[in-house]
Amino acid sequence: MTFKEANKISIKGYLANRRILPSKEMAYYGMYYCPFREDNNPSMKVDYVKNIWFDHGTGMGGTLIDLVMKLEQCSEYDAIMALEKEQYSFDFFSFQGNTLATSTEFSIKKIQPLQNKALLDYVCIERKISVEIAKRYLQEIYYSVKDKSYFSIAFKNDVGGYELRNAYFKNCVAPKEITTIRNSNETNVGCLVFEGFMDFLSYQTLKKQIEPIESDVIILNSTSLVNHVIEMLPAYKQISCFLDNDNAGCQALGSLQKKYGHLILNQSIHFREYNDLNDFLCGKKMKQKKS
Repeated sequence: MTFKEANKISIKGYLANRRILPSKEMAYYGMYYCPFREDNNPSMKVDYVKNIWFDHGTGMGGTLIDLVMKLEQCSEYDAIMALEKEQYSFDFFSFQGNTLATSTEFSIKKIQPLQNKALLDYVCIERKISVEIAKRYLQEIYYSVKDKSYFSIAFKNDVGGYELRNAYFKNCVAPKEITTIRNSNETNVGCLVFEGFMDFLSYQTLKKQIEPIESDVIILNSTSLVNHVIEMLPAYKQISCFLDNDNAGCQALGSLQKKYGHLILNQSIHFREYNDLNDFLCGKKMKQKKS
């Protein structure tokens, strides 16, 4: 493996293979707790497009090889040898930060009801979602990338695309769009707005033994899609928002409040010490999120 080839391996994939996941993720970059030093805030940025990293706490950054050298305290040669040895583990992750369906090397093999033990363990044990609820709303997808086979959970959106998740990555199958779930035929009932489907499943898990959801539900699947719901909301008398307690979540909430004012109920205050509703379900406060 050459220096150039090694640096084509996705930094996001390299970190995910070590169960180091972003604390916050946008379309083209992720913010991580720095893995090679004590870090109380996610201060290491990984640019998915340029495939470079930068630690704001130390001012250091660079390529994947630079990161491996820093993590392993090794030479450039040893870093390349380590990456070459593990290259098979990273092949898929060169697609991270992109939409899978845009790749000509991506092919869906099958989509079926959720039953894979590894995926159920991830959703129901690691993320603490009720098995009944997971099986009701999620599917499992089998696909290939570069002639290699993979599988993950799949959550369908309104236009036939899917949000994909497993223990090591998240991505989507285009087209990316919001997901709406109609629970009432009436147009004036309340509406619940969630940032991601795992937040929605967490809400369902938390409310399961209390009462069924009668309100309609909208899952943004990304805060960048908040404008897609703006014109859908006038029919509702009350709009309860369960968005993340971070900058992106606050900005999305602000957009909705600007448009609908007092109709918007900020439910995120009920889990203000947690980044999102699933972290609340799992008992992971923000200060405990360091990898």
